[in-house]
Amino acid sequence: MIHAGRHSNSLLLKVLFAAWVLAPFAALIWAGVVSIRWPIAARHTLWGLMLVVAAGSLAAYGHDVLSPPRSQAAAVFVMVPLVSWVVIAALALLVFRRRPRHARDE
Repeated sequence: MIHAGRHSNSLLLKVLFAAWVLAPFAALIWAGVVSIRWPIAARHTLWGLMLVVAAGSLAAYGHDVLSPPRSQAAAVFVMVPLVSWVVIAALALLVFRRRPRHARDE
């Protein structure tokens, strides 16, 4: 990410860019902390999601670093967090829609 943004002189842009890239990981860490009160199936799903997002990000960023330079070097650093957020949101909706609300509602 630092190498991809080396031509930018804006510190604010670099900080916002870093926050965008790190945000999905921060959200997953926060979810891991608050998941103590969640059902075990939801926690297992979260742990699997953490592994998928980490492995997918590592693969995408690694491919970008190891491939020849391109004119759109920062594109992967914009798209990977976006895709991570979409996957996180989709799985959260799926898991929490299937969860029973209260025993009296069943």
